[in-house]
Amino acid sequence: MSKYYNPQRTRNIYHPSSTEPFRLSRSKIDLFLECPRCFYLDRRMGVGRPPGYPFSLNSAVDALLKKEFDIHRAKGTAHPLMKQYGIDAIPLAHDCMDEWRDSLRRGVTYRFPETNLLITGGVDDVWANPQGELIIVDYKATSKAGEVSLDAEWQDGYKRQMEVYQWLFRNNGFKVSTTGYFVYCNGDSSKEAFNGKLEFNIKVIPYVGDDSWIEETIKNIQKCLNSDKIPSSGDDCDYCKYIEGVNNLSI
Repeated sequence: MSKYYNPQRTRNIYHPSSTEPFRLSRSKIDLFLECPRCFYLDRRMGVGRPPGYPFSLNSAVDALLKKEFDIHRAKGTAHPLMKQYGIDAIPLAHDCMDEWRDSLRRGVTYRFPETNLLITGGVDDVWANPQGELIIVDYKATSKAGEVSLDAEWQDGYKRQMEVYQWLFRNNGFKVSTTGYFVYCNGDSSKEAFNGKLEFNIKVIPYVGDDSWIEETIKNIQKCLNSDKIPSSGDDCDYCKYIEGVNNLSI
């Protein structure tokens, strides 16, 4: 991965004097909340965090789930998981589904008023209920003993992710249910042998979103980006702690 990392990026950098829309993804909003300094260095200075390795298995699960739900989308029928969990909905059939799923180039977008910030996000799925509400759905994959849940502190990012997607669709004029769903796939490692396949237990977890924090956060992000002062580090930023540790060494 190192040969693809550019520590002095010249593209996708925020310029305070520019009036052109600047794309700000859902993940970068989360980066700002985690560490304003890393966010500033990335979006304003062009020095992003070194990338991690891709989770190819998770991507494969996402792709297969999308194909599976698309079968029911084309037929206008409910997926068996919806029936199992008593969810009165069907996968939404909409001309923009492929666009909304394309987080890298398109996604769901909304230009925040009185700024040049174009907020973007790529959803995994959207369902629709009989009341005409859109239901935002996110796929997750893991492998752990016991039941999966949303109770861990690090999963707060999942919840914010859902809320940003709900907020984006609302600002695109859609009626959106406050309840979204996580389709959580848990790889079963209790089998006696691998035998060339990994089986998953799938749980659908409802989550009631609250997007009231988003607009104030975007305003703070704009102030951060327009400032010429590098902000303080986040309290628990391992990247900043590492750099601080290196700088403290007598090399």
